[in-house]
Amino acid sequence: MRAGLRCGAWVVMLGLVCEARALGAPPATAKRPVTESVHGRSFTDDYRWLEGDNSDPAAMGKMTDEVAAWTDAQNTYTRGVLDAISGREAYEARLRRFLEVGSVSAPIMARDNYFYGRREGTQPQSVVMVRHGLSGEPRVLIDPNTLDAKGLVTVSWYVPNQDGTLLAFGLYKAGDENSTLYVMDVESGAWLADEIPGKVSFLGWMPDGKGFFYRPLRDVSNPYSGEVRYHTLGNHWRQDPLLVSQLDLEALYAGSGYDAARLQQLSTTYGPWAAPSRDGRWLQIGYSTDTRNNDLWVADLDLWFRTGELRKTPVVVGEQAASSGNIAGDTLYLETNLGAPNGRVFKVDLNNPARDEWVEIIPERKDAVLKGVSLARGLLAAEYLKNATSVIELTDLGGAPRGHVELPNIGSAGLVTSDDRTEAFLTFTSFNAPYSIYHVDLTSGERTLWDRLDVPVDPDSMEVKQVWYTSKDGTRISMFVVHRKGLRLDGNNPTILYGYGGFNISMTPSFSSTIYTWVEDGGVYAVANLRGGGEYGKAWHEAGRLDRKQNVFDDFISAGEWLIDNKYTTPARLACSGGSNGGLLVGAAVTQRPDLFKAAICGVPLLDMLRYQDFLMARYWVPEYGSAEDPAQFEYIARYSPYQNIRHGVKYPAMIITAGENDARVHPMHARKMAAALQGASASDQDAQPILLWVDRDAGHGGGKPLDLRVRDAADQQMFLRWQLGLSGAN
Repeated sequence: MRAGLRCGAWVVMLGLVCEARALGAPPATAKRPVTESVHGRSFTDDYRWLEGDNSDPAAMGKMTDEVAAWTDAQNTYTRGVLDAISGREAYEARLRRFLEVGSVSAPIMARDNYFYGRREGTQPQSVVMVRHGLSGEPRVLIDPNTLDAKGLVTVSWYVPNQDGTLLAFGLYKAGDENSTLYVMDVESGAWLADEIPGKVSFLGWMPDGKGFFYRPLRDVSNPYSGEVRYHTLGNHWRQDPLLVSQLDLEALYAGSGYDAARLQQLSTTYGPWAAPSRDGRWLQIGYSTDTRNNDLWVADLDLWFRTGELRKTPVVVGEQAASSGNIAGDTLYLETNLGAPNGRVFKVDLNNPARDEWVEIIPERKDAVLKGVSLARGLLAAEYLKNATSVIELTDLGGAPRGHVELPNIGSAGLVTSDDRTEAFLTFTSFNAPYSIYHVDLTSGERTLWDRLDVPVDPDSMEVKQVWYTSKDGTRISMFVVHRKGLRLDGNNPTILYGYGGFNISMTPSFSSTIYTWVEDGGVYAVANLRGGGEYGKAWHEAGRLDRKQNVFDDFISAGEWLIDNKYTTPARLACSGGSNGGLLVGAAVTQRPDLFKAAICGVPLLDMLRYQDFLMARYWVPEYGSAEDPAQFEYIARYSPYQNIRHGVKYPAMIITAGENDARVHPMHARKMAAALQGASASDQDAQPILLWVDRDAGHGGGKPLDLRVRDAADQQMFLRWQLGLSGAN
């Protein structure tokens, strides 16, 4: 029996007084080798059994009693280690004070009603509210906290009809993201009889409020069975007419010239979606062809409602581009990166949408990336990222400049508009600026604060800077570095390096209570804008996917080296952190450069990249990563796949690897197998640098967690890093 959490005098001096408790070794994990040949190379998987029951290809990785018992033992061990860190209880109480401030979202405007989400104090989940008039009395519409004693029911989305009298909304439980659609009468608060199951996404109301378009899965066990349907209020959902089905791509792509192989590729993407115009005349129909591109058609809804014929006219089909837009009258304001990696906007006449008739109204900018365009009355609002921070420009409907939306500072902003008005809501946040919402007039530029959370922070105490460093191949990468003003750069500061690097997703400045408390206590926090993300346009994303995925890991490793070379920290006080695709990033970083990091947080990760595509919805991501089923793609995946690149006898960093039992995206088998393999392989003293696994039985990929679970998780991870890197405990 080994003593857990042995502390040297240097740790005691920093205020992390740890008690030696007999926690013992990690739970023993049986090795049951499975050897197979993949494209001529032999691989032995000692922990295949931790995937679960794979006897049914339609339900790969189904939990078994044996895996459940092993998971319980790991969770018990992890709780023992984390709960033994002195100061954890005090820090959790401190963090709770921040998180109990609550949350608020920007209002959605519908006639005279303003719909928004808000969580107060100790409420587990956010509540949907409405105000009649901008300064009207707030009224609760949906309180999910009354629907489940444990606070596990979440409102996943809500959309009012155009006159604000009805509200469609989705609910799911315990993080499974399997939303069921409901409809409410806003005035009375009564729920209508309409109820639609099937992991539903809402696509848009018709203007008369009598029906709407939505996207369900025909079979919730098959993530590749997306559909577009129309629901008339009062009808049973089984009567809802089908417009597009992922299971019938021959019909969708009739006349496109696509062969069976191409249709097979498309059958395992996210699939179909749609958006009706505000006047109900036109329907955009999209099909996601990979992780960030889509085909786009437009259909005449008058014809469909009269005859049932869905006559689709192609707008952008067969191109490697992301295309969508807003419709006003018979004009589509099309935002696309077709022929313009940073994005541009065209004016398209839907009565004659041939490409040679398009009129470019907002050209591509070389210094900024177009992230979205919204429509207000007589105006277009174009949201850009410039050096990974927000800029919002205004034009008229012909593209002529009409000024910009002034932002409070450098940070991340968003704009909620409606095409029947010039009022809008501006959201803003930065590393040292809690989330704020402003009511703005887009014509006069007048801006007033609508709501701001009263977070007890001193923004002037923090220094935020953007630096640039050189990656392995010479590419310049930007990074945000946040620390307390006056911090001494002596090469000895506890530092967390965070990254994502995938799916065209951008890492921009945002406020976090856990980051604030880390920085307040003297730590450094860094966020690298890695290739694979969307900070610098389509080319930036392309440079970090498929056979270029190693660039992402090189960028992250180079960020850590820059922080060390520039006297922010040292390997003994550097941690890395990331979740989902960022969990893959962390797994690759610690297996490729275990000497660079003292500790790591690896959240809901992909780690066994030779088998990831066989579980849950993971074939969505083959266009991003490739698949080991393809001989050429196998070669580069095998070189970086974290699980297959663990080496026995290497001193690996201390780690917390997390998973959600109800995760519908990334299967928990990745975390289970990685934890078992690292526990068996690491030469580090696992009393001092343990490998911990935490599988949350009441959670999924992360969304929908109630307050108590979010506080617990944040305290677990923060105190683990404070212990490992030697940052003083709670103040």
